[in-house]
Amino acid sequence: MVHNPWQRRGRDQVPGSLAVRPPTRALDRHRLRHLLDAVGAVGADMDTRTVLRRIVEAATDLVAARYGALGVLSETGEVVDLMTVGIDDPDLCAAMGLPQGHGLLHTMVDDRAPLRVADVAGHPRSAGFPPGHPVMKTLMGVPLMVRGTVYGDLYVADKFDGTAFDDDDEGLLTALAGAAGVSLENARLYEHLKRAAENFQRRMLPVLPDLAPLETAARYEPASELPRLGGDWYDAMVLPDGATCVVVGDVTGHDVEAAPLMGRIRNMLRALAFDRDEPPGQVMSRLDRALTMFDDPPTATLVLGRVEQARGEGGRGEGGPYTFRWSNAGHLPPLLVGADGRTRYLAPAQHGIPVGIDASVSRFSHEHPLPPGSTLLLFTDGLVERRGQDIDTGLDDLAEQAGRLATAPLDELCDTLISRSRQVFDDDVAVLALRVPR
Repeated sequence: MVHNPWQRRGRDQVPGSLAVRPPTRALDRHRLRHLLDAVGAVGADMDTRTVLRRIVEAATDLVAARYGALGVLSETGEVVDLMTVGIDDPDLCAAMGLPQGHGLLHTMVDDRAPLRVADVAGHPRSAGFPPGHPVMKTLMGVPLMVRGTVYGDLYVADKFDGTAFDDDDEGLLTALAGAAGVSLENARLYEHLKRAAENFQRRMLPVLPDLAPLETAARYEPASELPRLGGDWYDAMVLPDGATCVVVGDVTGHDVEAAPLMGRIRNMLRALAFDRDEPPGQVMSRLDRALTMFDDPPTATLVLGRVEQARGEGGRGEGGPYTFRWSNAGHLPPLLVGADGRTRYLAPAQHGIPVGIDASVSRFSHEHPLPPGSTLLLFTDGLVERRGQDIDTGLDDLAEQAGRLATAPLDELCDTLISRSRQVFDDDVAVLALRVPR
């Protein structure tokens, strides 16, 4: 079997990190500046794949090599990623796959030391090249290590001028690897923190109950940058009188305090709405008064609504029209999407202020019919706000897209609306969609 020589074994634990070996000759000012620029470029991002790409690009550029690669090890020692420079054919890269631990390159990890090979084909541990792989004559590589842990290995092949790699090249690559290992560890820690924060936030949001015959779907997407803990939430439940209560809100602030405050307000609002059969504006007023128990009351914008279905004559029977009754506390208006694709923002003139500011301010209740097959969309501002863009533009875009998806399944509707605005979010996003039957 022919194996990729750019391969090595799993993760090793070593007693100390790799010392940065300086070049044997004094670097001239140009090469020193080149090294500093490369280190700066590597550490300029926290996305792991971006960091990997910058490391291998900086390595090939730094020593004027034709080819470069960086293999990354997982926590369990398996090869989980391989970033290459100089092999531009994606089909060839896919056909070669990830290294499986054979060939001469794993000696870097075994020996925990740089490797220089003047004749790859003649090396006793060379296993040849896979079909279609460029033939490489010279090779130099160093392990990527941080605090005694090998994260992977960085290697380059074939200088453009045809000369062999020398001590200065090895010193430059070793110095780059020392900085790159730290950048790679920081990127991994950053992504681990993002995942932990997102999981914490999602666990605080409810699982939607069965609200049949109403259809419901909800989505939460955290902000793209840390801190990923935010104050956006959605909620829905059946009230004792048979009405369906829906809520979308946004606690002021986007730090580690916003998520627990969101949990407090959500639970208080649930209890208040469940306690009495009263208009949403009165429930909102009672929430205002309840928040005064805090020395520093939390503030939030939210829409609280009741979806009610008219009963038949004498209160018997099903199938009557639906009505949406709601109160708005400084939040973006709900969007009503008709089955025919027509859209309308429910934004009456009497718009309340956020809760937690002044309990003496009056709250208002509004109502609007929900035609058969229509969809009610409640959302937070992260869905429509973009830096450098007027929010009205975002609202118009949302209405246009939602109108085109008027009859799509609610899961598809929510996923499309979330993804329509790109994958980078300046703020966290909560979306709750509810559709009445035809």
